Amino acid sequence: MKSNFIERKKILLNDSQSKMLISGWSEKILQNTIVENISYNSDGLKVKGYLAYPKDTSKKYPCLIWNRGGYGDNGAIDIFNARGMFGNIANEGYVVFASHYRGNFGSEGLDELGGEDVNDVLNLVPLADELEFADKNIWGMEGWSRGGMMTYLSLSKSKVNFKAVMIVGGVSNLHCSEKDSPYIKLVSEKIFPGLPVEKFSGECEKRSVTSFINKLPKDTHYLLLHGTADESVAPMDTINLAGEFQKENLHYRLVMFEEGDHFLRKHRKEVSELRKMWFKKYL
Repeated sequence: MKSNFIERKKILLNDSQSKMLISGWSEKILQNTIVENISYNSDGLKVKGYLAYPKDTSKKYPCLIWNRGGYGDNGAIDIFNARGMFGNIANEGYVVFASHYRGNFGSEGLDELGGEDVNDVLNLVPLADELEFADKNIWGMEGWSRGGMMTYLSLSKSKVNFKAVMIVGGVSNLHCSEKDSPYIKLVSEKIFPGLPVEKFSGECEKRSVTSFINKLPKDTHYLLLHGTADESVAPMDTINLAGEFQKENLHYRLVMFEEGDHFLRKHRKEVSELRKMWFKKYL
């Protein structure tokens, strides 16, 4: 069987970086986990990303897809932060898959901000088949900012049962009718330059979960986190989305962080504890 992995290479930090990681996260991450740079096949394209897992590969661990925010280099996860962030999650007993998405970080193709690049998320799933320590029957997903949009889109298209998801400051409504929307500007300038207004509106709506909420899986448990001082994604968007979840009888919990910014920098420990609790409970 042909491998869906194209390249795999362990991330090795120098002494200075290791000390910084221990200070920012913990020594256990270096001792107990492995994080790799990977390239994998996605629709015939060579797409780059990360793979993280516990060093003890004698057991099977639930699988978790982590969806980054941003576009291009903005929001990209560098090697050092990947070693810390994904090593931290792997240390809790998960196999973590993360994509840079096509067109980013040296990946082939064009990032369509919620178009065909959604397949780069879905095409992480078959990679688990090649890892003996990955329990391919248990899946969760986490998305930050634009990664929230990618999570909703992936859930609406995937046949995999994602039992639990966590979304932080997630983009749920692109506000397609508002000219000052940063996402409208990005999509119109980078993805569909010159596209007629009527067609662009349709492409925009496709990316807003508010227009396809009925396609989200009913048995998934959703943890929605947002900071009340978020200036990148409107806090009310997540509050309104929770209202729609209520109407659809979806399983969800909404947590708003007082004065929390887009990255919830002052609430890092709380976010980590909520993640730990949520995935332990439902995966």
